[in-house]
Amino acid sequence: MVMKESEAELERGDPVPNFELRGTDGETHTLADFADYEAVLLVFTCNHCPYAQAKFDLLNDLAEEYDDAAVVGINPNDDEEYPDDSFERMVELVEDGTIRYDAYLRDETQEVAEAYGAVCTPDPFLLRNGGDTFTLAYHGRLDDALNPDDEASEVYVDDAIDSVLAGEDVDLEFMPSRGCSIKWK
Repeated sequence: MVMKESEAELERGDPVPNFELRGTDGETHTLADFADYEAVLLVFTCNHCPYAQAKFDLLNDLAEEYDDAAVVGINPNDDEEYPDDSFERMVELVEDGTIRYDAYLRDETQEVAEAYGAVCTPDPFLLRNGGDTFTLAYHGRLDDALNPDDEASEVYVDDAIDSVLAGEDVDLEFMPSRGCSIKWK
């Protein structure tokens, strides 16, 4: 396990890259599929990393709590070197209820992770739906629990989502997410 911290490549307010990725539901998804949501929490994550696993429950809770915000997991890891990150394993985790996001997508080519500048799992990007385009509203930590065994005392992403849903700017400084490095091919 190689621990990494996220880096800010996209600026707040920048339009974000679109994608076309296969989901665990058997469908191909693009950002347009989430046009009914005011916000989309796009999290580059995976199945095997303890940092990512430690956030499964938080992301599941967010997906359940917010009707106007979608939680979308994207797994970009090399599944040949890390078989636990295979699409089949992703489907199993969704089917057994371990992962209950609005969508769990596979970035087989890793092009989407590269386009967003994602470097670790989890690496969260909160998007604002501007009607005809999605822009970056927040990129950074989900909460203040930096290590897999830490308990969070503050959940930053709640404040960020609430701000986006209220039509306000997110009043959080960039705090890098921490997790395992993305396993590049």
